[in-house]
Amino acid sequence: MRNVVGNRGGSIVITGASRGLGLASATYMYKQGWQVIAAMRSVESGLAKLRATTGAAPDDPRLIGVALDMTDPDSITAAALEIERRAGAPDVIVHNAGLAAAGGAEETPMEVWQQLFATNLFGPVALTKALLPGMRAKGRGRIIAISSQGGIRGMPGISAYSASKGALERWAESLAQEIAPFGLGVTIMVTGTFNTEILTEKTADYGDHSGPYAKVYEGIHTTGRAFVDKAAAPPEKFARALAEAIDDDAPIRRRMVGPDAVGLYFMARLLPGSLVHNIIRMAMKLPARNTLRNLAPNVASASKRN
Repeated sequence: MRNVVGNRGGSIVITGASRGLGLASATYMYKQGWQVIAAMRSVESGLAKLRATTGAAPDDPRLIGVALDMTDPDSITAAALEIERRAGAPDVIVHNAGLAAAGGAEETPMEVWQQLFATNLFGPVALTKALLPGMRAKGRGRIIAISSQGGIRGMPGISAYSASKGALERWAESLAQEIAPFGLGVTIMVTGTFNTEILTEKTADYGDHSGPYAKVYEGIHTTGRAFVDKAAAPPEKFARALAEAIDDDAPIRRRMVGPDAVGLYFMARLLPGSLVHNIIRMAMKLPARNTLRNLAPNVASASKRN
């Protein structure tokens, strides 16, 4: 993609562009000279934020807002048509829109699992499928999938989120093999801890903190909050890393963004799985194996959910 970046005239679709990493990335890429197609649920309010951060005029053709609901197939189809009508086949697609939820595997309702997979996996797949024909015809382009540490290794207390991000990575790897012959590439960006809404009370928590998993959640929340307060990076740092990722030439590239993501990535790949399991348990102050097995049956079943 160096030919596009060098000219500073490429077009980039960024989903979830109205807040967090998406807002910072859309702002940064606009200031770098890109035509930014900001895809988001609420276009009016999202564009107002972007105009405030970029200084773009309401009629600026380099900042385009497109309505997109990643859980709605009709919305995805309409968004793809609108993107191609207003900007042609994009040079870059950034799958940033995502949904998180806290809670263990047993206590997270199935409808939440379905919603996370719809947003974090099925939506990106559908939007990519809709835009790929134009990108193939163009003969160049890059698809960037935003993953997280939960995509490297399944993490306790965010089972559904980890599973959806792991699935996103496997899809991106498969896609890279399929589209490389057409001049297209894929980058997987694995994010560390950033100071965004996903770390705040806006993330739904389905865990029963007085139920059988209370001790598990206690360790996770205590260590997690302390780490976030100490290490969360500003979204602008991610935006700069995204600009570098767009220059990737290889058919597939995986980039870790943040020291915590780097550490987990290499630990998960260099150490035996059982050792990684125990390191995570100790770091997150989780109960040791068998320590909760004598929990009274009536208490253990009190918080079970479908």
